[in-house]
Amino acid sequence: MKYRVGIIGCGNIAQVHARILMEMPDVEIVGCADIKKNKAREMAALTGARAYGSAENLFNAEMPDVVHICTPHATHVPLCEAAAERRIAIFCEKPPAVNEKQWERLKNVSQFVPIGICFQNRYNPNVEKAHEMLDRGELGELLGARAFVTWRRDEGYYTNSWHGKWKTEGGGCLINQAIHTLDLLIGFLGRPDIVEGTMANHHLQGKIEVEDTVEIFLKNGEKRGLLYGSCAYVYDEPVLLELRCEKGTITIRDDLLIIHDESGRREIQCPMDPALGASYWGGGHKKCIADFYRSLEEKRPCRNDPESCADTMAVMLSLYTKCRSGGMI
Repeated sequence: MKYRVGIIGCGNIAQVHARILMEMPDVEIVGCADIKKNKAREMAALTGARAYGSAENLFNAEMPDVVHICTPHATHVPLCEAAAERRIAIFCEKPPAVNEKQWERLKNVSQFVPIGICFQNRYNPNVEKAHEMLDRGELGELLGARAFVTWRRDEGYYTNSWHGKWKTEGGGCLINQAIHTLDLLIGFLGRPDIVEGTMANHHLQGKIEVEDTVEIFLKNGEKRGLLYGSCAYVYDEPVLLELRCEKGTITIRDDLLIIHDESGRREIQCPMDPALGASYWGGGHKKCIADFYRSLEEKRPCRNDPESCADTMAVMLSLYTKCRSGGMI
């Protein structure tokens, strides 16, 4: 089957989706929509599709089989609902929702149409290799995990943008930059029994409404996890994720898997697909999107469906509720 595909939102991340889709033989991009019509025209020129000034116009004119939603965070769920009304399958950028009400609405939508969420780092070869090693018990039981996300977002990133505002972004560093690493951390640890954290705005006080820094403590049984994320650094450093096991540690960084055990230190090279956007986004987009289309062809749930994201969303949304109500941000 050849899938007729629409892209809604034609900003930076949409360029990554478009380049991948253009290489897929079973996909034809038929329409691109953006409220800034010039962006839609630029995307249409790149893809050979038609440009539209709204998702509704794209839906009505093209009736695509699949839509990729690459818009500001708060619009994801309303657009998913609009697509689902027309029985259009959905591949949505993260986060899938910005609050509990939206998340419940999205789970309802997923009963009617296939939905894939773009948690592309799940497909990184070193992440998959680490899961295999843990499943085989090569280093014994997993005891805990820690992760660091230290990137740079200065005032210009937020100027005249939907970023940095509760209403449109739904949060800051956690929901936008650190959400992928939180998702990986929970994937290794499992859903935690205890979730605690703090949020702060250190770097851009008075410039943005949301947090630029987050610190999280997770506990699942005896397993403990820590995550530190900040957009207040001077450089976009590679994410670092370390797994502490009974017999050693596994460190995930760039395209490496670094093992420390009784035999010493060794590195396993895990080549990734070339990053189509910023290098620190990782190179998993191609595999993630391809897997979604395979799931449609095979009529099975996508590996990144809303159900698979439930633990990550529960942790993230509970942290925002606690921190906002507690006056920490």
